[in-house]
Amino acid sequence: MKLENLPKTKEMKVAKRVGRGPGSGMGKTATRGENGQKSRSGASIKAWFQGGQTPLHRRIPIRGFNNANFRTEYAVINLSDLDKFFNDGDEVNPTVLYERGIVKKQLAGIKVLANGELTKKLVVKAHRFSTKAVTKIENAGGKAEVI
Repeated sequence: MKLENLPKTKEMKVAKRVGRGPGSGMGKTATRGENGQKSRSGASIKAWFQGGQTPLHRRIPIRGFNNANFRTEYAVINLSDLDKFFNDGDEVNPTVLYERGIVKKQLAGIKVLANGELTKKLVVKAHRFSTKAVTKIENAGGKAEVI
């Protein structure tokens, strides 16, 4: 095997010599064209530069940051629903609510709200309670436990 028969690699390739006269085929303007900013020496411009026009990122309106994207959403259930679907002395927890189809998605947890009246004595286990819901559950003889 001889050196001249080896396959050419990037390291072996001779660098292009520009601006060395008309005989090289890359003389005079050194493959930069005739005029303009890109033909000048030391005129390196960024890829996103738009020639003095107001850039795209400054033409687009500013939109603010919104913490709502990071909120915790709870599956909500009212006391009227608990009164309708459960019997006296039952234990209410997220798995029972989900299995019976009362709550479709558990999300970040279950929150019990005080909408409606509770006439049955229930043991309610949930992630959050409104203060009125806790008083209504306890007034009915039940118990509200935070998970």
